[in-house]
Amino acid sequence: MDSDLIPAPEACRILGISPATLYAYVSRGLLESRPGHDHRSRVYRRQDVERLAQRKRLGRGPARGAAQSLDRGLPVLETRISLIRPDGPYYRGRSAVTAAHAGATLEDTARLLWDCGSQDPFAGPPGDWPARVAPLAGDTSLPPLSRAMAAIPMLALHVPHSFQADQPTRRAVAATLLRQNAALLVAQRPAGPVHHLLGEAWRPGDEAFANLLRAALVLCADHELNVSAFAARVVASTGAHLHATVCAGLAALSGPRHGGATARAFALIEDASASHDLERFIASRWQRGEDLPGFGHALYPHGDPRAGALLAMLREAPVDAAKMRLLEAVIEAAAKASGRKPNVDFLLAAICWTHGLGPAPALSMFAAGRLAGWLAHALEQQSLGRLIRPRARYTGLQPDADADVPHD
Repeated sequence: MDSDLIPAPEACRILGISPATLYAYVSRGLLESRPGHDHRSRVYRRQDVERLAQRKRLGRGPARGAAQSLDRGLPVLETRISLIRPDGPYYRGRSAVTAAHAGATLEDTARLLWDCGSQDPFAGPPGDWPARVAPLAGDTSLPPLSRAMAAIPMLALHVPHSFQADQPTRRAVAATLLRQNAALLVAQRPAGPVHHLLGEAWRPGDEAFANLLRAALVLCADHELNVSAFAARVVASTGAHLHATVCAGLAALSGPRHGGATARAFALIEDASASHDLERFIASRWQRGEDLPGFGHALYPHGDPRAGALLAMLREAPVDAAKMRLLEAVIEAAAKASGRKPNVDFLLAAICWTHGLGPAPALSMFAAGRLAGWLAHALEQQSLGRLIRPRARYTGLQPDADADVPHD
């Protein structure tokens, strides 16, 4: 057995619990189990069990809250922007899934997230690139996120400092930045709506694909204090320009454990399509202790509703039937092996794979949509006028009490 996978008795010993409590932990989503070699027993990832045991040892006081709060634990900030419920995210009290089905655009969603009221910050034309930015913005040799992160600080030189501006002006800056970021991701000139801009760059004239993009952008627009939103919010709390907050979000998103999950999900689909026995390929991977990128979500133990909405739309889209059958087989095999359902990362990758695109557009979709949420968090944090500065609980080597005491 892989040393990272341990049987139920060992997990119970580490946690100091009974088998019944262990199974209760699994049903509550605190732990996940995998089939053992005999397919009757269950095994558990040692690092997950030990992490849970550490949380139990911390007790129920403030120390436990501090230890858990930055890992999908206790809330650390108040916000009016979004709420995560079992049926998906809600943007200022309105269901994102319902909005996506109803035809909302990313611009509609941004106006809601930014609490624009009667103001339409997208009413004006998006404008063109400044002369010093144009060569960089059109450089297709650069990866999309790198191109955006390189150009956005230069764009900040051409707009007023957002922290010192009034709220309507900040929203106008945010609207321009939303359009510019989307254009940078596909090396085009800014134009709206965003889903048309991206759709024409990747599949010109395909209205069905553009509609899928529209829904995906809305569903990706915000997800409470995810890693990239928190990074953007921390930067905004310093009084930095909105452009700086966006760069912080893009930098966080670029990591393989955040936005990079779309590329890993895409690779899983491709590897499954090349295997001679798809079901065995998925099951073997899971039994070896490897993850299934794009499946499962800690906040949606019964399935990611955003993925469900996009999968329903993809099933109705005019895509290659053989590709769709394979995609369904991957989803079925993953559910059989792990009990997990696809999440939004998998669906972004699936949209690209079924439409003959590579993995890069999936991450660009995510970045184009999520920018609306980063800006919402930046605007909210700037309006509060408070610095985010948490404390750390030191667990290292303690100072020597006698170090400063003179000796004879």
